Amino acid sequence: MSPAVAVESDVTTRSLTVALVGNPNCGKTTLFNALTGMRQKVGNYPGVTVEKKEGRAVLPGGITARFLDLPGLYSLTPHSPDELISREVLLGLRTDTPIPDLILNVVDASNLERNLYITSQLLDIGIPILIVLTMADTLEKEGTVLNPAALEKAVGVPVRSVVASKKQGLEALLETIAEFISVPSVPMPAWRMPEEARDIIDTLQTVLQEEHLLPERAAFAEAVSLLIQENAGASIVPTTPVVRRVLNDVRLRLADKEIDFASQVIEARYNWIANVCTGVLHRPIQPRRSPLSTNERVDRVVMHPFWGYVLFVVIMTVIFQSVFSWAQIPMDAIRNGIGAFGAWITHHLPAGDLRDLLVDGVIAGVGNAIVFLPQILLLFFSISLLEDTGYMSRAAFLMDKLMSKVGLHGKSFIPLLSSFACAIPGIMATRTIGDRKARLITILVAPLMSCSARLPVYFLMTTAFIPNRPVIRIFHLTLLSLPTLTFVAMYFLGMVAAFFMALLFHKTLLKGVAPTFLMELPPYRMPSIRTAIQQMFERAGLFLKNAGTLILAISVVLWFLTTYPKHPDMSKDQRARHSFAGYIGRAIEPVIAPLGFDWKMGIGIVSSFAAREVFVSAMGTVYNVDDAKSDNGSVDLQQRLRDDLDPRTGKHVFTPLVAVCLMVYYVLAMQCMSTIAVVRRETNGWKWPIFQTAYMTGLAWLVTFLLYQIGRAVGWG
Repeated sequence: MSPAVAVESDVTTRSLTVALVGNPNCGKTTLFNALTGMRQKVGNYPGVTVEKKEGRAVLPGGITARFLDLPGLYSLTPHSPDELISREVLLGLRTDTPIPDLILNVVDASNLERNLYITSQLLDIGIPILIVLTMADTLEKEGTVLNPAALEKAVGVPVRSVVASKKQGLEALLETIAEFISVPSVPMPAWRMPEEARDIIDTLQTVLQEEHLLPERAAFAEAVSLLIQENAGASIVPTTPVVRRVLNDVRLRLADKEIDFASQVIEARYNWIANVCTGVLHRPIQPRRSPLSTNERVDRVVMHPFWGYVLFVVIMTVIFQSVFSWAQIPMDAIRNGIGAFGAWITHHLPAGDLRDLLVDGVIAGVGNAIVFLPQILLLFFSISLLEDTGYMSRAAFLMDKLMSKVGLHGKSFIPLLSSFACAIPGIMATRTIGDRKARLITILVAPLMSCSARLPVYFLMTTAFIPNRPVIRIFHLTLLSLPTLTFVAMYFLGMVAAFFMALLFHKTLLKGVAPTFLMELPPYRMPSIRTAIQQMFERAGLFLKNAGTLILAISVVLWFLTTYPKHPDMSKDQRARHSFAGYIGRAIEPVIAPLGFDWKMGIGIVSSFAAREVFVSAMGTVYNVDDAKSDNGSVDLQQRLRDDLDPRTGKHVFTPLVAVCLMVYYVLAMQCMSTIAVVRRETNGWKWPIFQTAYMTGLAWLVTFLLYQIGRAVGWG
């Protein structure tokens, strides 16, 4: 192999770029939050839906460090979008992200052997590395002793230990990071290959350097990756004809000598890991019959084939009940604030189109969406706590048993779980599924999982039309209310629909056998309230950004459509019906009338093709335009919906039955143009996006039709 080279980093005149890299559930995000606090920026890497998290901190000496929280991964061999992004950043192949000056390799001390595999790959790249041990307190409780000094000597890079949730060891870590400014070099990888395999790596590494594709150490890492991949197209580095020719030649040499290169690399890395761990870990002598650990005792209940599902339903119900109960006060405060702001605008601006635009378009549209922010924040806060405890991985295990029975791949759980937040990253995450048919089935059913964009619709309908009656009550404490039960039912309906359609596709269009799913369960641990709060505020920022861009733009367009053309000689209802929006709504009314929907709801349904949550702002715009202006220039949307009467029949337009039908329609319908675009890209054509839109819209219409007609027949609504 080539000798070690100096890695010089001119960081004295600019900020230091530090990348946090580690396995999932290793404590990396908790450490990132502890280091950066609220000085964070969250977005997506350009061109992909992988989340990009950056933060800043001031190091001793006054130098600013820019921290990059790279996606959690087990290997740098790219098999998923997350792994691909991490590898591109570390090899300096992304123009939007600078190559890191330092890697903080976050290592779970309680799973040292597994975590050191990624360490062996990071050493290949040549960027300075600082190992940060987490979960050392968990290791001590088990009676195992880890010697950081011995680990530092064995690996050849500095090692520091932290308890990020308690901010222990952070100052020493920041001081060590500051000292890395003068690091002269990085040791070559300590793992060793047989001589023949090393010669082949050197041959390919030399070509990658000579073709000016990568520097020496990065070329070594990419050479190993290329030889492990099945084809040259899997490389993230643009290959040249020379590289492809040499790659084919060395693969033939490997085949002639019957060398299983991938197995040799893995074996060599684990031999190195075993040697390292032997000298740094000192485990207690176990008795012949070891008692069950705390994790094992808890898992006997959490992962029980019956009680595990009962517990899952109870936990989700408690979360939703808390969301409804605790969010009402801040929601009322926001609603009153929006009303007061509308009144202030009405009082200080003269009557005219500008005032109507601000009050009826901007404030009514955006304001009515923001009202539900407290409920959305509480929901994400609760889910973040569950993830931090390690429970969500157990939920994945439980759901895998169900998914395997309907033909879904075991790896489908993560994309489907991600789809509860947004179907777009969920669909992108299906790239980890190797079986083409299983991946396609997952893509087709992922949008049926209730994403966060549906939440404003659910909240509006349940709070306005579902009576707040207790379903389960002990003394004066309501454990389960009717709105909560309705809300949970929407999530349950989406999951049932996804599983049913997956089984249907598995038995008809896309027959196949789902492979066995293997996953690692992290240990239980106390959740970090600080981390949960930060993630909650991140979601708040993304929601408000969406409200300030997409929802604002659509609200303005809707105001124009509901205001023009003007007919001053008509009544308010007639003016609305004869506006541009009224024409659109009445054009589709014959199609949606059998579902219990009128032309105003039709406007909301058409508008929400841009994004589902736009339905709420659309209703706010439509009903404020259609309503006589009050003195304060604003009306309560929920009350306006409850009071709306059909002029032809004199009956209420919205009823509890209609509200439930609207929610069911939004559970099942494809109301998201962005999702359609991603499906088109992931399936490389329009065939499957068109099929997906057609089957979801048809399913939504049919189920809603049956629900409404049966509901009317039995006298409900």
